[in-house]
Amino acid sequence: MLRIFVRRSSDVDYFTKDHAQELDGIRADGPGWWLRGSGDTQDSALVAGVLRSTPRSSVYGYDMVIAAPRPLSILMALDGASAAGVIAAHRASVRVTVDYLEQHALVVRDRRMGGDFDDAAQWQSIVSFTHGLNRHGEPHLHDHVLVGARPADSSKVLDSRALFAHGAAGDAIYRSSFRHELAQRTTWSAWRSFEGIEHVSGLDEGYRSLWGGHHSDRGQKLHWPRSRVLEQWSRDLERWEPQTLIEAPRRDRRVIDEHSFGSALEGRLEVSRRHVAAAWADAATYGTSGDSLRDALDKLYPELTGGRGVHEPSIGLSEARMIARVRALGPRPLEATSLDHWRQRERSTERSRSGRSR
Repeated sequence: MLRIFVRRSSDVDYFTKDHAQELDGIRADGPGWWLRGSGDTQDSALVAGVLRSTPRSSVYGYDMVIAAPRPLSILMALDGASAAGVIAAHRASVRVTVDYLEQHALVVRDRRMGGDFDDAAQWQSIVSFTHGLNRHGEPHLHDHVLVGARPADSSKVLDSRALFAHGAAGDAIYRSSFRHELAQRTTWSAWRSFEGIEHVSGLDEGYRSLWGGHHSDRGQKLHWPRSRVLEQWSRDLERWEPQTLIEAPRRDRRVIDEHSFGSALEGRLEVSRRHVAAAWADAATYGTSGDSLRDALDKLYPELTGGRGVHEPSIGLSEARMIARVRALGPRPLEATSLDHWRQRERSTERSRSGRSR
């Protein structure tokens, strides 16, 4: 899940003073890590420098909270041998998500020559903090990604409407990347149901009920050492009761679920790249890498390439779904090489039809 919060203060003690000891020993380094920049992430003055603004704006920056689906967080508590791989998969997917947002959602609105233009921009620095607990001591893997309101080499703040407009696509891309990265780094396999529920193959639904994350009170911020966390989780597991194992779909992992893709766009008159990106990411049942997703959309939807901000180029619903082509050639592959073969079959079919018509 991706949620974006506006930061109207440069106070970053919440992040720099939380050492996230619950992840000690299973995290590659400290709780803070730089996606762009360097230095001590426990230095509040240094981290506060990420939140760049202008004298006219009350917004210092944004806290983008990127949280793992609950079953994937639960793996940290159940499988200590895979916990480091889960965190690494999460962080890799956080980076993929931020890259997407910077490429497509980060723009500065400028008025010139009688018109409004969305100018591409880049953040000066990006820092993130990885935590593994919620306020009730349950496994909850998430990152707080801090970015400034004023991009590099700009005298203006970014267009927040664009950032929020691309939030749903960023969320879908994160989850899809996580499913893909989890399989690359651990022995577990994650998948997404047609109803939009994230699952882990072989993980009983009783664990989701045990650590549901929903409580009547907000709770207090916890600063537990790793040993205390393991003790709590061990006691929690004494209350666990098995419920059901949901069987993963037996479909080809190399292609998207075209039914899921089509339904995600239902009702839209115009479809932009962010809509296609979200639909494609969610239709990759077992996930896909950020590079594969980008390459696939560039090949299939060249007219949408380069779009950014709120006012992206758009196409019609039928063009986006490609129903006739999918019926003729089958579901579209996730990987670029296979997608090239899929498109080559289409060209071969067209040449064959042209020959018969003569």
